[in-house]
Amino acid sequence: MFVCNVKLNKKLIFKVSLLIMFLVAIILTILSFSKMISKSQTNFSSNYLGDSIPSSEITQIQPQNYTNILKAVHDDIDTYIGQKIIFSGYIYRLNGFSEDQFVLARDMDIGNNQTLVVGFLCSSEKAKEYPTYTWVNITGEITKGYYNGDIPVLKITAIEKASKPENATVCVPDSSYVPTAVIY
Repeated sequence: MFVCNVKLNKKLIFKVSLLIMFLVAIILTILSFSKMISKSQTNFSSNYLGDSIPSSEITQIQPQNYTNILKAVHDDIDTYIGQKIIFSGYIYRLNGFSEDQFVLARDMDIGNNQTLVVGFLCSSEKAKEYPTYTWVNITGEITKGYYNGDIPVLKITAIEKASKPENATVCVPDSSYVPTAVIY
């Protein structure tokens, strides 16, 4: 019969464990820095200074990219706080809105002659001056608000009555859209 005694060196095990944790920490740090560097090099617009600090420029949103922008802002509100935008839509109200709230709405074409109302929740002291379904041009700043959860809210700085555009519908967000830290 063969008997084997195994003696563990606790100091060696501790040193090896410490070395492994140190290497994992270094690898995670390198991955984090590389992700931050690649993100800052993906700055597609001059509307932001650096990676995510909004400038004072105002972005005109187009109907073609409205739902992509709406989706990106809803997905990452904090990145877009302070961004100033201009857009047109109609005033849409739901039960439970206060007098100064409305949705700057557009109808999103989902096919088969069906549409959904989509838009930004807006806040303006002048909101009550505009009846529901009135078309307006707005200038506003994205803020963070609460309506059944955290959502972006446009704080309106300018609002004026507008006429309904020829093509009032917007498309669904496209699958090729890659969110960035800018609105363009």
